Amino acid sequence: MSALFQGRSLRPWLLATALALATPLSASAEPLGLSDALSRAAKADPARPALAARLQAAEAGVRQAAVRPNPVIGVEVEDLAGSGSYSLVDRAQATLYYQQSQERGGKRAARTALARGDIALVRLRDDVRMLDLLHEVEVAWIEAVAAEAEARLAADRLALAERARSEVSRRVKVARDPLFAGARADAQATEAAIALSQAKARAANARRALSAYWGGGEVEIDPSSLEDLSVADRVAGPASPVDLALLEAQRGVAAAKVRVEESKAVQDPTWRAGLRYLNDGGDVAAIVGGSIPLGRYDTNRGAIDQARATQTAADLDLMSAQAVLERKIAAVQASLAQKAGEARRLADEIVPANARTVDLVRDGFNRGGFSYLDVLDAQKALIEARSRRLVVLKSFQLDRAQLDRLTGAFASLVPATESAR
Repeated sequence: MSALFQGRSLRPWLLATALALATPLSASAEPLGLSDALSRAAKADPARPALAARLQAAEAGVRQAAVRPNPVIGVEVEDLAGSGSYSLVDRAQATLYYQQSQERGGKRAARTALARGDIALVRLRDDVRMLDLLHEVEVAWIEAVAAEAEARLAADRLALAERARSEVSRRVKVARDPLFAGARADAQATEAAIALSQAKARAANARRALSAYWGGGEVEIDPSSLEDLSVADRVAGPASPVDLALLEAQRGVAAAKVRVEESKAVQDPTWRAGLRYLNDGGDVAAIVGGSIPLGRYDTNRGAIDQARATQTAADLDLMSAQAVLERKIAAVQASLAQKAGEARRLADEIVPANARTVDLVRDGFNRGGFSYLDVLDAQKALIEARSRRLVVLKSFQLDRAQLDRLTGAFASLVPATESAR
């Protein structure tokens, strides 16, 4: 049995009884480890296929951004009607022209770079979403492990109550204890049995909630996983590179928007060429021309300032996010060390001391030196000490899950994405 059920002379008997009462692992099934749970959830992620559509949209945006402005073809008719010598249609002049705008200032390159930045954002946002999903699965796995450990503890409590009932029943039969002692022992055993039934139901619900991440199915959970405190003795890694990469990509997009707005400040000329038909003489002449905005009023200054301010904000967001992540990592590490120390002291000092007390009180009870109430109090103290340690262990594992998320520990489980093209 795990350290949750440590004792001294009680341990061999409690081990056999608790294992008989708790839900056993199937002989053929392997307990579901955390890595297996995360892999299953990652492969079954229902939102992952939508990434391909988002990538298609972003890549279509790149293609569109690289497109040049459309040319213009037009017809103009002059001197069609008027007064005097221009009152006749035969003085009309018709011009057929071809017109093309010329983008200057690197507009097309700036648009394309901005669109490519959107592709990176799509990928990284989905990677961050996957890390959040894996964190949810890890928490669900910890809940399932803790629920299984609580069921084992409830079975241990029932084992203690059943043994006490047997001893009290024997003493009642020989009139060494009153009848109410036997009735109370029966009530204690019944209460422990109900608690075990409820703990088993909670454990089953926790397993179902976990398996729902990959479509359901029966899974086996080994509560000994709750005992792993090794992470408290290691130095945590740096902040999650995936989260920082997303912020870096957002900063890159903000910089690309600045370049787009700056390119818009450069005025684009429009060139025109065509043929003019002179109706009165039947002659044809070539024409060329062009125009360019003066840029006297609209220099796009406001949009440029806005984009630059957004870029500054993105730069500051990246720096502050890294500092916040590092601060949270340090806080979680301190919490892990504190809870690991408490769990170890409970296992090494408090639980064995309470188990020894139960042995001594039970021996004294059998010799007539203690009452049944003394046995109940000793057993209650032992169960409470084990319950307290279980609470600390669960809280420790939840902190570990938080540390895993802050450091991006499971980034390698995020499925690789391919271009939608």
